[in-house]
Amino acid sequence: MNIIYIHTHDTGRVISPYGYKVNTPNYQEFFEDSLLFQQAYSVAPTCSPSRAALLTGVYPHQNGMLGLAQRGFKLDYDLHLAKLLLNNGYHTALCGVQHEIGYYTSHEMAIGTLGYEEDLTTDHKKYKEEELIIWDKKNAENLSEWLKNYASDKPFFVSYGMHATHRKFPNEIHPNESTAYSQPPINLPNNEITREDYAKYKTSLRTADNNVGLIISTLKEQGMYENSIIIVTTDHGLAYPFAKCTLNDSGIGVLMAMRVPESKNKGNSYDGLISHIDVVPTLCDLIGIDKPDYLQGQSFSKIFKGENYTGNDAIFGEINFHTSYEPVRAVRTKRYKYIKFFDKDYLKINQSNIDNSPIKDFYAQIEHSVSELEKEEEYLFDLDYDVFEKNNVAYEPKYKRELNEMRERLTNFMIRTNDPLLDGPISIKKEWKVNKKDTMNPGSKNIADYESLGK
Repeated sequence: MNIIYIHTHDTGRVISPYGYKVNTPNYQEFFEDSLLFQQAYSVAPTCSPSRAALLTGVYPHQNGMLGLAQRGFKLDYDLHLAKLLLNNGYHTALCGVQHEIGYYTSHEMAIGTLGYEEDLTTDHKKYKEEELIIWDKKNAENLSEWLKNYASDKPFFVSYGMHATHRKFPNEIHPNESTAYSQPPINLPNNEITREDYAKYKTSLRTADNNVGLIISTLKEQGMYENSIIIVTTDHGLAYPFAKCTLNDSGIGVLMAMRVPESKNKGNSYDGLISHIDVVPTLCDLIGIDKPDYLQGQSFSKIFKGENYTGNDAIFGEINFHTSYEPVRAVRTKRYKYIKFFDKDYLKINQSNIDNSPIKDFYAQIEHSVSELEKEEEYLFDLDYDVFEKNNVAYEPKYKRELNEMRERLTNFMIRTNDPLLDGPISIKKEWKVNKKDTMNPGSKNIADYESLGK
């Protein structure tokens, strides 16, 4: 079977199949003809580490992608899914965004190195960042034409990645998106600033939806739809404060649907815990190739055969570097979330790890601003009562047993995966671009705002 991997940037679960009032009819149609995962989670809430984990089946602290690829962090390229499939008889092609080598528009760098044989990506250089949704559209059109002309007997693996819904959002709000009726997700304050920003997010999302629709319709027209495994997902949560670059569900909760031809579960949804780390072993089972020994996830292929599968007992998340060093680990079960911050010397908010945005500016200017907030070393959330993870029960006596159990789960995971934090802080290499922990602007031009530059 062919494999098509369709992915956006920074979308979380904010599409209509998850109950949000946004214009995503093509997502809706595809999810209703696939298996929707209600509890799918990214391994990391930052771009390169999350994608590297999904595409290798091992955690960022194992595959080398501790931070962003354009900031000097490097993946063990031999582990990449494209290379695995290439070695098993697939023709491999990249269209649009990848973030496993270089900047996410650096599509040329991925050819050969990551295992992609063919580049279907159009030129991005004429577009400003806020115009890259146009590039997404051009890439979707390119992929559509390629599908119409594909004549090889080989099955193909195509990764189609979009800039949407990454910042910068488009400057112009879509005419059908009213700012007055663009109340943001409930974990954000509802005011003029957030409504306008969310309307721009929804504008970006509309283009992603159109692109999904074009690709799916082309697959159907070409008779490829019933001979292809299609995965639609995103890397992590929205680029808002207290979402992206946090291990809260707002940071690691992701949209995900898979369509497997002749599946017993098309049109259904699944409530078990699924991690992006499970995707590669699942694909191996579905297409009948040997699973590499290094894989850390577990296959959920049984679901598509109509067999009973309960999902993971727990899923794990991590942060090492986004723009600054912020070592965090988390374990989530169906009911509880445990988060541990390992940098005890800096328990303020790492503000450069929050993407620049009008909402970030809002939090910087209000009384009791984000700069005054402090983090606890440990958090335990009872998710049955606290879906927004606001009430830390780690220090409540009645949750002592649960806290100890979650601590033990995390410790065992770190030992099993040879986590470098077991040996203390991760040393910053001179080739890594790392902001100081108290830096505000992630893209600062001041060399004094960096840990590593100038050494």
